[in-house]
Amino acid sequence: MEQSSEETKYFSKDDFEADWVKIASRNFSQVFKVKVKVWRETFAIKCFPNMSSDTSLYRQMMKEASKMEKMKFSYIVSVYGICNDPMAIVMEYMSNGSMDSLLTSHLLMWPKKFQMIHEVTMGMNFLHSVKPPLLHLNLKPANILLDDHLHVKISDFGLVRWEETSSRTEFIEQAAARGNISYIPPEMFLESAKSPGTKYDVYSFAIVTWEIIAQVKPYPGTNRMAVIMRVASGKRPSLEKIPEDRPDQCNQLIDLMERCWNQDLRQRPCFSEIVTETEELREILKIPDLRRGSDEKSRSSQPVYSKMSTNLKEVEVIDMKPRFKDTDEINSCKDIIGLLSRREFMDFKKMLNKEHVSMVFEDGNSLLHYAVAMGDLETVKLVLHFGATVNSQSIKGYTPLIIAVIYKFLDICSLLLEHGADVNLADKDQWTPLHFAVQSGEDRITRLLLDSYAQVNARERDGWTPLHLASQNGYESMVRTLLTRKVTVDQQENSGRTALHISCAYGHVNIAKLLIGHQADLNERDNGNCTPLHLASDEGHFRVTRLLIKSGADVNIVDQNRSTALHLAALKGHNGSCRQLLAQGAIPDLQTSQGWTPLHLASLKGHPTTVQILVEHHATVNLQGENGQTPLHIACHYGQDDVVSELLRAEADPNIAEDSGWTPLHVACHRGNLSCVQQLISHQVNINAQNNSDRTPLHLAVLSGSTSTVRELLMSGADQTTKDATGCTALRLAIDNLKEDIAELLLRKEN
Repeated sequence: MEQSSEETKYFSKDDFEADWVKIASRNFSQVFKVKVKVWRETFAIKCFPNMSSDTSLYRQMMKEASKMEKMKFSYIVSVYGICNDPMAIVMEYMSNGSMDSLLTSHLLMWPKKFQMIHEVTMGMNFLHSVKPPLLHLNLKPANILLDDHLHVKISDFGLVRWEETSSRTEFIEQAAARGNISYIPPEMFLESAKSPGTKYDVYSFAIVTWEIIAQVKPYPGTNRMAVIMRVASGKRPSLEKIPEDRPDQCNQLIDLMERCWNQDLRQRPCFSEIVTETEELREILKIPDLRRGSDEKSRSSQPVYSKMSTNLKEVEVIDMKPRFKDTDEINSCKDIIGLLSRREFMDFKKMLNKEHVSMVFEDGNSLLHYAVAMGDLETVKLVLHFGATVNSQSIKGYTPLIIAVIYKFLDICSLLLEHGADVNLADKDQWTPLHFAVQSGEDRITRLLLDSYAQVNARERDGWTPLHLASQNGYESMVRTLLTRKVTVDQQENSGRTALHISCAYGHVNIAKLLIGHQADLNERDNGNCTPLHLASDEGHFRVTRLLIKSGADVNIVDQNRSTALHLAALKGHNGSCRQLLAQGAIPDLQTSQGWTPLHLASLKGHPTTVQILVEHHATVNLQGENGQTPLHIACHYGQDDVVSELLRAEADPNIAEDSGWTPLHVACHRGNLSCVQQLISHQVNINAQNNSDRTPLHLAVLSGSTSTVRELLMSGADQTTKDATGCTALRLAIDNLKEDIAELLLRKEN
């Protein structure tokens, strides 16, 4: 290894051990996991096999790599040097690969999604804060890497340069070759020779954000030109792809995302503004990190792929840092904490004195907090012996007992209680030690706290009791324990949900059975008037739905939107739940506040089997809802071909007009849906019906620009001489709206 006066490190192939492991392969590069012989450290080396050292492109890349080497930041992949043979950049090794792979292989929880998005903004804000700003121009999930704890670091920044291309077209072609076409902003496709600026990366970030929260690729199955046309015309990835179970805070994130992909680059925020908003959102839904100190290996990790409780408690992070002004006191403090963090308990015992136990450390933690966190019973005894305050609280309100519960130290919990720890002293969010014990599923600690007179019905800030937490997390044995301790089984949290609501929403049938066995109210309503049956039916938990019905739940109770459990099951296509509800007396024709029946909702979402089930149970197929629309109108509007077929088979009337005079055929022609049009025509539809504006389906097909639909109507006898309320025939509309192909077709037919 050589090092220049500018501190750039140059590696050769001999500097690395022979066993290179390929971890990624892309169009222009390959990435290997390697180990440096001298340092005994693992790195990633990004090789460019088709690049020669005598090219200007190589020299430019090496120049950029030397700049990248100087960029040191928590959310940026560190570059350690360059290699001439092979042509490569030596970088920090990221054990969990790229975000691109993670998004396709695991279901991320919302807190983790928010965290990752915020960390991307942190990295990009850093790059843009450099003078002059360092543009990425290649921001996508494949270039966002993940460390051991799934924290984000941005890579490949600065390697794509506008100046290296001779034209905008060449720049776009090179970007497309890299697989970047979905992340290019619209201004690059329009008539402008201006070089890209920071708002280019802001647009790319918006698409990356959409990809993280939707966990699907943008514009799937769409070719390059189609993507360009969509983006240039102002279209973006569909918000319907974002999961419906998103938290309320996601709406703020979606708003930010839409501002970032604004068609007008001047309206897009800069990263210095974006990072502030994502930080606020991340604080709302933050992934816990239980233990942080000098020993990184002792960190407790939380699952980030499984379904996480929406009420998971953010846990205090303990930093081994003193908060003093006097130098001697600082040194003494550092020494005592250092010994503790290194688990040098004998030396700690020799050094400890009464002054230490009265010190206040980072975030208001006491020495007793730290002693408890280390998990050594004798050390905790010693600190207590020196007069530590057993009920001291950190800034967030954590007591030593709460810390012991978090780290699942049963013996220490017992010791603290023996020394007078307040079993009901809560943190600032009103979480008691019992809340923490139940959340972590610690049966023995839970029983210890209950035996020490912990309040079984204690409510935290959002009104959740320990029973709510146990019911949500599926801890059956914990629920059994709580039910023996005079728990209020129908206690409602702030949104009005009982433990039975929670267990039904999460599909925990055995817990629901236990609660019902203890006289839980089957028909209790939350603040939205939803019963446990509403929640179970909405989530498709068939076994829970069956249990509730057999136990006597009212199947026809309506929520605040006048929706029954059947409405919610039909909307989601949960056919087993629909059959159960209908078999037990659910009324199929009840209408919501907008007039929709379950059949309307099943038609809206395209669930033909659900439609069939409802029809078999005597749902009225021609019932008109809001604006007079029938299920057939709805299915035609949303292009649900299979549902249209099922409704027509059930004798849905294709000639019923809604309030504006539109028949289902009008709707299908307006949407340009040929399959729906053909099905309607085959069922004796009035092909020349006129709406309140005197327009026929042919008029609407012309305006939709669907040549195939116009041809189908003409072949089926549509009258092209009919005039609308403005006196226009179909041909006149085609000419006025520059529909050349349709006008030519109509002229040929007329002649």
